[in-house]
Amino acid sequence: MHQLKNLEEINPDLTPEVMLQVDEIIGQFKGKPGCLIPVLEECQRVVGYLPLELQEYIGKGLNIPGSTIFGVVTFYSFFSMVPKGRHLIKVCLGTACYVRGSKNLLKRLTDDLDLVPGQTTDDRRFSLETVRCLGACGLAPAVVVDADTHGGVRPNKLGDILAKYE
Repeated sequence: MHQLKNLEEINPDLTPEVMLQVDEIIGQFKGKPGCLIPVLEECQRVVGYLPLELQEYIGKGLNIPGSTIFGVVTFYSFFSMVPKGRHLIKVCLGTACYVRGSKNLLKRLTDDLDLVPGQTTDDRRFSLETVRCLGACGLAPAVVVDADTHGGVRPNKLGDILAKYE
């Protein structure tokens, strides 16, 4: 496969071992119609996200313009250009949750984790997002960590909840 010079120096997540897996993915799908999204999905599974350097590498491997890849990655919400944490925290800011104090939960999380929605902690343990509705209005204020919904959450209980997620 083609090589971009010193990818690991540009991005430490793109180690030779990781790029070997990326090469295998590209080789498996190259030339097949509609291959871009499956390649991006598999590469994101391996790397954890799709940095620009990786997008460029994939584009060269599939002979697809980088602008096309960037357009696909930024269009679909399931692709990420930034590293994600092992655990995703979603704070509901829908009306019921907001009225019952979710803004205080968000403030506590941003202060305690030293990040804002859309960011990931330096140790990549947590990523933080806000959502407009979780469909759990009766549990307001609600927070979801991975697939676990926590209802009636109070700011002083967030530490106990997050301690369960290593």
